[in-house]
Amino acid sequence: MRNENSKIKVGISVGDLNGIGCEVILKTFEDVRMMELCTPVIFASTRTISQQKNNLGMELTFHGIDSASRAIDGKINVVNVWKETPNISYGKETDEAGLYAIRSLKAAVGALKKGEVDILVTAPINKKNIQAEDFNFPGHTDYLAKELEGESLMFMVTDSLKVGLLTDHVAVKDVAHSITKKLIQNKVGIIEKSLKMDFGIRKPKIALLGINPHSGDNGVIGKEDDEVLKPTITEISNTGKLVYGPYAADSFFGSDNYRQFDAILAAYHDQGLIPFKTLSFGQGVNYTAGLSKVRTSPDHGTAYEIAGKGVADPGSFKEAIFTGIKIFKNREEYEDLTKNPLRKQKVRASR
Repeated sequence: MRNENSKIKVGISVGDLNGIGCEVILKTFEDVRMMELCTPVIFASTRTISQQKNNLGMELTFHGIDSASRAIDGKINVVNVWKETPNISYGKETDEAGLYAIRSLKAAVGALKKGEVDILVTAPINKKNIQAEDFNFPGHTDYLAKELEGESLMFMVTDSLKVGLLTDHVAVKDVAHSITKKLIQNKVGIIEKSLKMDFGIRKPKIALLGINPHSGDNGVIGKEDDEVLKPTITEISNTGKLVYGPYAADSFFGSDNYRQFDAILAAYHDQGLIPFKTLSFGQGVNYTAGLSKVRTSPDHGTAYEIAGKGVADPGSFKEAIFTGIKIFKNREEYEDLTKNPLRKQKVRASR
């Protein structure tokens, strides 16, 4: 168990160097109060961070190190993953930027696995230019599922709204065929465990959205809801889990029905992320639930259109750090309580 007064080490991958990743990272730690909350460890190089800082006209100091294990509290630590100086072409998709995004990510994940950092916060990548012989994944989530123990769930979260996905980076034409009884059971299990362990919700209430418009209208629009989703929800509910649905996605958020649940499980990417970002953009966090380690990221992409202009809002990145720290502490408490029944009884008695 960690000393509760020690600072949590936040490992940070810089993402696409031509996007706004470095800008939102540096702006986050311009706020000196962040240093009281955690110890940042950025995986890049001092040359690259200096270049980004100078390009953006920012004033802050940082500490170069060769290993995350040498990070110093009270400083912005930069692990020198590379020695050369990559070309920066703000707003452009280049193979070079993709290569360095991968190198930063791999170094950060390696440190996370070794326990040299406590949590991982990832700046946005470009899913196209990161593709390589040794990196063939559609995004962070799939890579982390391979590297870290557990089954992953893309979970978009704020304090008041949490949306998970049955399928994430899957083409729309493949969604219905991808949703099976086993997949639904697995994702419901992951989201329920995460709500308990990561967010401290003792008896979570979960809603599932329909696959087809109007949840299939009793088979008129599609049969998947009646043949796969509904019977599986019933079966899961019979085990005592508070799982409901399927709900028609078009009216679920507009009617404020979502406020009745601790989390919503959407059938596919845009069905969940469009309402989430509409309601929470700039304050939302992308959390990868179901893994042995804590990883969060902001709810936006590389934002090439504003890269290098100094106008990027660091709000979501800062929230990603706050959320990661909260989850890390919640997990510590959950683990302690579940391993120590006597303390658990004392905590209940004191409430």
